[in-house]
Amino acid sequence: MAEALRRVLDAGGAARARKEWPEPGPPLLLLGGPGSGKTSLLFAAALDAAGEGRGPVLFKVRFHYPPSTQELLRLLCSAHEAPGPAPSLLLLDGLEEYLAEDQGTQEAAYLAALLLDTAAYFSDRLGSNRNCGLLVALETREEAESGDNLQLGLIRRYFPAQCWLRPDAAHLGQWHLQVFLQSGRQSPGGEWLMTFLPSGEMRITLRPTQASTPSPDKKSSSAGGKLLSGTCADSET
Repeated sequence: MAEALRRVLDAGGAARARKEWPEPGPPLLLLGGPGSGKTSLLFAAALDAAGEGRGPVLFKVRFHYPPSTQELLRLLCSAHEAPGPAPSLLLLDGLEEYLAEDQGTQEAAYLAALLLDTAAYFSDRLGSNRNCGLLVALETREEAESGDNLQLGLIRRYFPAQCWLRPDAAHLGQWHLQVFLQSGRQSPGGEWLMTFLPSGEMRITLRPTQASTPSPDKKSSSAGGKLLSGTCADSET
């Protein structure tokens, strides 16, 4: 999923049709404070994954709104019973809302492992050396309790590929955010500037790569989200 998000960032946030569909890359954890553009990037990634130039994109995206952690677990555990083609991309928005229900590290580890296992199952169903991408958004905050820090540290261990969103200077009604992407322990990172114009339009520009990915030591989760799946074949809404 790291490579899929990099495509979105390099394209300036726009989904573009391709004759050849590259692999999405390793599962990715998207981190940022409230209103930092996480959901916007999630939707851009979903449109990018589904937009292969084969008909209306939104008809290839399924939306699920699990109201609780138990409902999310039930949905993931029943993935093998889902009819229709296997999705090529899974996106979870608002992981912190589910972690807030069960604040223990064991519950967080189980949920993270189940998300990875579900993506791996769909990858097997896709076959032909294709992978189901996984992108999970987690809200962070400056002041965090020790339990939140433990949860975040544990979740990050399951997602070596991470993307951080941090506020930048704002002026003339525009909202600027720094985007730091670390594709994996062995992959080079990248840095972009994401701007939201007064009209609501999102623009993304490449910036020179800085020394390293920002440290998460002062970041943590806060207190449903939604689970989206996209498929490169026609599917139900």
